[in-house]
Amino acid sequence: MLVEFHEAFLRAEADDTVRVVILGGNGPMFSAGHDVGSKVQRAEYTPGPDQHPSFTVNGGTRQGAESLMLQEWHHYFENTRRWRNLRKITIASVHGDVYAAALMLMWSCDLIVAADNTRFTDVVGTRLGMCGVEYFAHPWEFGARKTKELMLTGDTLSVEEGHALGMVSKIFPVDELADKTVEFARRIAKVPTMAALLVKESVNQTQDNQGFYNSLNACFTLHELNHSHWAQVHENKFPVGLVEDGLEDWKTAGPPKAAVKDQP
Repeated sequence: MLVEFHEAFLRAEADDTVRVVILGGNGPMFSAGHDVGSKVQRAEYTPGPDQHPSFTVNGGTRQGAESLMLQEWHHYFENTRRWRNLRKITIASVHGDVYAAALMLMWSCDLIVAADNTRFTDVVGTRLGMCGVEYFAHPWEFGARKTKELMLTGDTLSVEEGHALGMVSKIFPVDELADKTVEFARRIAKVPTMAALLVKESVNQTQDNQGFYNSLNACFTLHELNHSHWAQVHENKFPVGLVEDGLEDWKTAGPPKAAVKDQP
């Protein structure tokens, strides 16, 4: 999916008639994040007739930590950073649950609009024993202490809190999300393309000069160290934490709790 997603973004970037790109999701939720073991994922990963070509390049045939590091750098880290710097204005239109790696997809966009039933969470700390996802923009989007709280508890952030933080621009009724997103995009599309691009570039370069670019690189390295730790301590070399490591079983844990200010 990420390969096709990248290709779609680049097509939109190359098309001079496109002014604004909308990223949305179908179904009851925007995205549950990484596919960590479905039948389809296993078939695409395993050598054989159903293996996806992306697992045979960009480090896919290397050994040890190098393979996972290169694959994650290309498909999760650098792709997301490339989308963040797309030469078009992008809007993420999200609804329902936005879990873990879904945050990366959403945060790659310039603006975020959300349905009134949206919840944001990253459970990779409490359920996979990981320090975050590959594109670790959390402190820049949530704030430093809120990031620590959410990562250490796996609790959810409400859409209203996301708006109060400045992460979410608009909140629409869920059954009006698609139409309202297009209406909002048409407003943005009226801005001259050069002005729109330079507004985006001014903000992005400001963030990068504040340390965003370097912090992303540093945290990606820590993410890979975290994988290497689990691969080293597990006999099966599985690169994330397991139930026997004291973590919740992500297969049976159920929905995460809401982060409520007056409840532990």
